[in-house]
Amino acid sequence: MRPMTRLFLGIVFLVGILAAVALGLPAHVTVNRSVVINAPESVVFPYLNNLHRFAEWSPWALRDPQLALSYSGPEEGNGAKIQWTSKVPSVGTGTMEITESEPSRHIDLVVNFNGLDGTSSFDIAPSGSGSKVTWSFGYDSGTSPLNRWKALMLDRFVGAEYRTGLDRLKEKIESERRPTEPTISVAPEGGESSEMEQPGAALPPGQAATGAPADAQPDAAAVEAAEPAPAPAPKPVKKKKRQ
Repeated sequence: MRPMTRLFLGIVFLVGILAAVALGLPAHVTVNRSVVINAPESVVFPYLNNLHRFAEWSPWALRDPQLALSYSGPEEGNGAKIQWTSKVPSVGTGTMEITESEPSRHIDLVVNFNGLDGTSSFDIAPSGSGSKVTWSFGYDSGTSPLNRWKALMLDRFVGAEYRTGLDRLKEKIESERRPTEPTISVAPEGGESSEMEQPGAALPPGQAATGAPADAQPDAAAVEAAEPAPAPAPKPVKKKKRQ
């Protein structure tokens, strides 16, 4: 048997093995990643339901700052659609459209990543004092052996993108909810403070600084004690008789 014939038969045999293995792979693949965000569901939901905010935490916008985005349909909820185009090959082109939206609970979408059609969803559930967000992607490979092998690699590639996006979403929401620290004014060394001193308690109208009302009649005993005692009368001088 000629070498070329052997090579051809070897390739056919290998393809046959891969096709047989592919038939044993699942026809539907689901990829999901989750994160817990320190915020209630009602706060998290608008970031997911409004696709105009997707660029604020999108993993693809992080990879390509020049990502071109366009929108159609309503701004949020059912029918809202976003489309992106990138010159970065790993980002490429894609679309996402909301098909079902349940406030503060669940969002369903149809998606296309570089020609790969599938479904996606966001699930929001209480988790302690915060919310657990799960981002999922579902793909039906059908009976095609090639698509089934492609689906086998989705968890690695799509899962990494979803993890990056959820981490960015968590950081954004929690940073926007973090209270700002009050500003403390410090006087420069050797100088006077720029802050004005607080005045003391105001005296009631008509009251002197001593605390007594200005129109109050002075107490007789107090006046007598305050006035100096009268000087004693001089003793009469006795005249001496002449002898």
